[in-house]
Amino acid sequence: MAAHAARAWPLVLAALLVALPPGARAAEPTWQASDRERIDATIAAMPAQRPGVPDLYVLGVAGDGQEDVFRNEVLHLERVAAQRLGNGGRTLTLINHPDSLGDAPRALANLDNLRYALAALGRAMDPDEDLLLLFVTTHGSEDHALAAVLRPMVDEEIRPKQLREALDAAGIRHRVLAISACFSGGFVPELKSPDTLLITAAASDRPSFGCGADADLTFFGRAWLVDGLNRRPDFIAAYDDATRAIARRERAEGFAPSLPQLAVGARIGERLQAWRASIEPGPAVPFKAPPRSAP
Repeated sequence: MAAHAARAWPLVLAALLVALPPGARAAEPTWQASDRERIDATIAAMPAQRPGVPDLYVLGVAGDGQEDVFRNEVLHLERVAAQRLGNGGRTLTLINHPDSLGDAPRALANLDNLRYALAALGRAMDPDEDLLLLFVTTHGSEDHALAAVLRPMVDEEIRPKQLREALDAAGIRHRVLAISACFSGGFVPELKSPDTLLITAAASDRPSFGCGADADLTFFGRAWLVDGLNRRPDFIAAYDDATRAIARRERAEGFAPSLPQLAVGARIGERLQAWRASIEPGPAVPFKAPPRSAP
């Protein structure tokens, strides 16, 4: 994995904080408090939930800030949700990336922020009508943990049980969960439910492909989030198209099959149908890569 000079920014920030006198550091708001303020402000600015209409709320999580690719996918998700899926700007993002510390700060992706964001979205949603699309893109481990990394502020893992508990505690009933990470099929047993559509980029014992310092999109991000939803704004149909595209690409590039997974709950189909009937899909949204971090 190639190093990014931009990764030095968190270290510089930490050094500056340490250099401050103790009293000055105590007077400054913590980054965690600032993140909660950003989450609250983003949700407060969203259009109100519409009674009688199944609104789509979106939470994008870019877990590993050591590569641009995860940030890229979540930024594209924002555009897809607003322009293609007609969610009216009901989108919140948690992004681990050096850019999140700059002129356009974003709340960082860690377990505490994820819990807080889900709880805040749950209060904004109607649990009987609305849907949540949670899209997580990051590195995954063989023991089924998702990386949340932007050192020195964030360096932890998010496990299936923790994610399920956060969703349940938030009271969010209708869920579309898309997890783009190696070995992400290991999240299926814990996260599946009658009211959940669950999509993963790989089986529980398989890596997925396409991350790295030189990548703009992962294989799954390109195939499902970009090409699939541009072709058909239907999460399951986009998955069907994406699995075929990913299999072709893996064969062409000599990779073992990642075997993306799909789990459709018994009740979620009716809610998805009602949501699709309530929107007029917008035009396809081309992917535009943000500027790369400095090499």
